[in-house]
Amino acid sequence: MDALLSALFSSEEHELHILDCLAYLMVFMAACTSVSLLFENVPYGRYASSKYGFPVNVRFAWFVQELPALLVPLCVVVWTSSGKTSVLPNQLLMAMYFCHYAQRSLIYPFLIRGGKPTPFASFALAFLFCMYNGYMQVRYLSHYAEYPAHWVTHPCFVAGSVLWLVGWLVNMHSDHILRNLRKPGETGYKIPTGGMFEYVSGANFLGEITEWAGFALAGHSVHSSAFAIFTTVVLTSRAVAHHKWYLAKFEDYPKSRKALIPFLF
Repeated sequence: MDALLSALFSSEEHELHILDCLAYLMVFMAACTSVSLLFENVPYGRYASSKYGFPVNVRFAWFVQELPALLVPLCVVVWTSSGKTSVLPNQLLMAMYFCHYAQRSLIYPFLIRGGKPTPFASFALAFLFCMYNGYMQVRYLSHYAEYPAHWVTHPCFVAGSVLWLVGWLVNMHSDHILRNLRKPGETGYKIPTGGMFEYVSGANFLGEITEWAGFALAGHSVHSSAFAIFTTVVLTSRAVAHHKWYLAKFEDYPKSRKALIPFLF
């Protein structure tokens, strides 16, 4: 893998510059996405539309589109010759990343009950993003990220790790609630209750945003920050759209419930 990467990049400095550019490009993409989402929701699930391509089975779509986020980084780690993979802060940050995507690609798709097909355009864009981000995050952590020996006890790393864990647990628990809204044979939408859904409509989105905000704080790099920013932009839009949809759909929807941030927004 290193031999191939060396052929593509003339020097490590050049590759690091490329990784930095990819991060800044992701921030730019987040800005563009935030503008486009003012006019139209992300076309998936209840917002799916045939104008975005033929429908893809939702389980197949989730499995295939998320898999590059796991396989591409694994290839980077397995074939890299850098000693960064043996440094504790780097290992812990990569463990956070892999823990999320192992669940998201190998477990979550097969737990989905029902679910509307995903338009091909959404599926393809998610697939490309997972390749892009997976390479950027783990190549940087496994080959270039340098942290002081005491970084694992630094307040930024400790606070970031706690945020990541809390976000991961909220995300997992919220997904569990959503999966179990309907009894076998039931169709249609129901109001989610329990957990963080008592406070916000987008509890699962809040969990994932918190995860990657914690990852960015612990990682302390433009690469992890760019991912957190992009995630926040996309999932905030989804949470707001879901909140408006719930309010319009259900007359008895809790009026005190917010879209994403408890008691505030």
